[in-house]
Amino acid sequence: MTQGEQVLYEYPFNERVRTLLRLEDLFEKLNFFCAQEHSFCHHTALLTLFEVLEVTSRSDLKGELVQELERHKQSLLALRNNPQVAENVLASVLAQIEAAQATLSATAGRAGQYLRDNEWLMSIRSRAIIPGGTCEFDLPSYHAWLTRPIEERSADLQAWISPLAQFSQALGIVLKLLRESAQHSARVAQTGAFQQMLQGRTYSLLQVRLDKSLGAIPEISANKYMLWIRFTACDRDLKPRPIERDVEFDLALCSF
Repeated sequence: MTQGEQVLYEYPFNERVRTLLRLEDLFEKLNFFCAQEHSFCHHTALLTLFEVLEVTSRSDLKGELVQELERHKQSLLALRNNPQVAENVLASVLAQIEAAQATLSATAGRAGQYLRDNEWLMSIRSRAIIPGGTCEFDLPSYHAWLTRPIEERSADLQAWISPLAQFSQALGIVLKLLRESAQHSARVAQTGAFQQMLQGRTYSLLQVRLDKSLGAIPEISANKYMLWIRFTACDRDLKPRPIERDVEFDLALCSF
């Protein structure tokens, strides 16, 4: 993602955050393609929805989100009556967390289970994994749906996607609070390489921001003891090549 003239790269330290980042990306794409009018965009929206189902099927997303929200809630409750904390802001964040918790808790079953129970959608999903497998001669009923008026297709998409909104909202709160915990520092990768000891401290997310004009791309690896960043640049064939000059960047480490 880009922020003004800077580019932000994020690296998850654990599988839970990796899943949340993937879902955040998918929900952004899903909302974008649903808002378009062309049938090709609505086709892409459905394929993205199937990707959301695939990611959520690998974990107990509802349970993990409720657990993370509760952990943040307890941490924030400890800040009450702290003179350095704005009470109105704290109360607003706590209200958002409690509302997200209540909505998730009221949701029955796994995320997207109602979609898995839809035989027509699952028939499309099974064909979508085949290159070109959703042509009109393979799925005539799907082809007929794609030729329906925009308003009807949009209404169907919203009906399929709306029940997932609470998951998107909850993971948005969790990631927002995680990102706001960032500890920023200006760094220089000498001859394109950087490493830092983490002293065994547990982090959940690493952020690298750098000037877009540098054309530098960070290749990141990390564990609880050390992080490594090697900057590369793409040649004309878009193949990454190591950078041999110093690269200035902003490093942020985030933890729950």
